[in-house]
Amino acid sequence: MTGPGIPPEELRRTALSAIWTFPTILFSSFVVAWGAECAQFYISQGLALALLAWIQVLPEFAVEAVIAWHQDVPLMTANFTGALRLLTGLGWPMIWVVCAFARRARGEKGFWRPIELEHEHAVEVVGLTPALFYFAWIVYKGSLDLTDAGVLVAIYAAYLVILNRIPPKEHEEAEDAGFVPRKVLALPSRPRLIATIALFVVGGLMLYFTVDPFLKSMLGLAAVAGVSQFVFVQWVAPFLSEFPEFVTTSYWARSRGKAGMALMNMASSNINQWTVLAAMIPVVYSFSLGHAAGIPLGEHRVEVLLTLLQGALGVVLLANFNFQAYEALGLLLFWSVQFVVPGSRHVMCWAYGSWLGIELISAAWRPGRLQAFRVFPTLLRTGGREG
Repeated sequence: MTGPGIPPEELRRTALSAIWTFPTILFSSFVVAWGAECAQFYISQGLALALLAWIQVLPEFAVEAVIAWHQDVPLMTANFTGALRLLTGLGWPMIWVVCAFARRARGEKGFWRPIELEHEHAVEVVGLTPALFYFAWIVYKGSLDLTDAGVLVAIYAAYLVILNRIPPKEHEEAEDAGFVPRKVLALPSRPRLIATIALFVVGGLMLYFTVDPFLKSMLGLAAVAGVSQFVFVQWVAPFLSEFPEFVTTSYWARSRGKAGMALMNMASSNINQWTVLAAMIPVVYSFSLGHAAGIPLGEHRVEVLLTLLQGALGVVLLANFNFQAYEALGLLLFWSVQFVVPGSRHVMCWAYGSWLGIELISAAWRPGRLQAFRVFPTLLRTGGREG
């Protein structure tokens, strides 16, 4: 097994570097998470999570850029779709599971109760929709080109502008933060701001300088284990590149009242990858070729369509501002089927499509099913405050 563009001999030599890269990535994930917890008291929580998502997806951008530069369309599609399906199919359910067991460990009742979201989270939930609709067009025409890249970047820019309208959290809520953020928020105004920025900078730099050796060490371990290249790129590499995010969201999911923030961290990364990451692919691909070129997706329509249907279902499931146990476990089951039975793509498209259809039809007698789409215009009109 070889990683994208990395000789197998080097992979084996670098496998041992996992001894230091793994704990460094782990610690840096906590540092940027603390920064996001503090930042939500200066800017909107959504904008803080968007900034956090940018730092967290550095490994995923690095992997996808290397594959795009080598013009390997099958692996390019495998990594992109695998990462997105991992976020929604494993990441979202993991948050519910960690939250449920954390409640039990604290002696709280209601193991099976849902994760509740705030109305301001309508921005992240609805924010996924434009990119998904546009990707339906990309699937239809069978290519991803530079024009698509421009549209996707514009969608993300609009999302950030809307997030910026949401007010920051009240400082009275600071007691719900973790130990380190509480200590930072207890500082006087200027040192508090400096410390918050420092958490992002230090954590981000640690991630930036550790990303490459971390990925190489994990690739080396996979090479030693004899994992095939396609399996690695679609299933193993996305998990490794999304690892900082899983650490952050697990940390919040264990904390009282932070599970919704963890879910929105994942949703923000979904938006980032459906827009900016997807836009990067044809840009790097074209630079590699030396001229503008679209990436042919005709042979990979099922992969992208499956990912698209899963994403659309995720939007609908969160649109009533809660994430139920059956929804989390259902998403996990569907993702697990794809993992165990790779040839089930067509069947799973029908499965996701059917579940999505049921949820949409049931909105006729479940008025809260799509509540986020009614709250969203109100947030826009009122500058981020319902009223």
